[in-house]
Amino acid sequence: MSLLIFTSCLDVVEVDLEEATPRVVFDASMKWENGEAANEQTIQVSRTRNFFEDEIDWVSGANIQIVDPNNTIVNFEEVEPGQYKTDAFLAEIDEEYQLEIELEGKSYQANEAFVNRTVIDTIVQGEDGGFTGGEKEVIVYFMDNVEEENYYLTRFNTDFLAFPEVDLQSDEFSNGNRMSSSFSDEDLESGDLVEIEFYSISKAYYDFLFKLLLQTGSAGGPFQAQPATVRGNIININDFDDYPFGYFSLSTFEKVSFTIE
Repeated sequence: MSLLIFTSCLDVVEVDLEEATPRVVFDASMKWENGEAANEQTIQVSRTRNFFEDEIDWVSGANIQIVDPNNTIVNFEEVEPGQYKTDAFLAEIDEEYQLEIELEGKSYQANEAFVNRTVIDTIVQGEDGGFTGGEKEVIVYFMDNVEEENYYLTRFNTDFLAFPEVDLQSDEFSNGNRMSSSFSDEDLESGDLVEIEFYSISKAYYDFLFKLLLQTGSAGGPFQAQPATVRGNIININDFDDYPFGYFSLSTFEKVSFTIE
């Protein structure tokens, strides 16, 4: 009997990843659920981290306030590292608000309008979803206001999704008509619970999210141009090129749970 032993060598290749300059990230999404006062709002401040770092780098020491059209100031207090809260902010429809942040000697600002809300009309289940049909789907119907230019964001989430499914829409070609947003998946089964959040958002926020989804949805390849940075509406008023990431938004939303039959 003969025994052949094969051995192989593995070369360890170390790849030096270029480290980008860390940037501040402001998560300033102000949201009011339909029918709720929801005065309590939170702004999160962090810093971008390297590819192999798992821990979020929360940033303390920011002075944050929102100023309304009457120059009334609402201050946000830091309750834990990177978490800034207020229980005194209630926005008014069709008014514009200004976010002001002082951090590490830099001044940041953003402006956003609070748009009128649209409510869900009906939610139904379909059986012909997907590109080829045959998938279970959830369809959300709502009536667009003919007198306004409207923009919508619908988020669908269920247990098997790593991230919520997002659908953006405008009423450019459906002004004043009944509109719909849908979600289907080959893994949807009877008994699955689908969480739905339906938002009325501003045109500026719609444009930002649209560009962001285009970037994250493009796979690209090693020889293709790298995606461009999608800037939010928060700017460094002292140095435009030293910009942060994130967005200041004001929106109403409706939250509904739907069980697949």
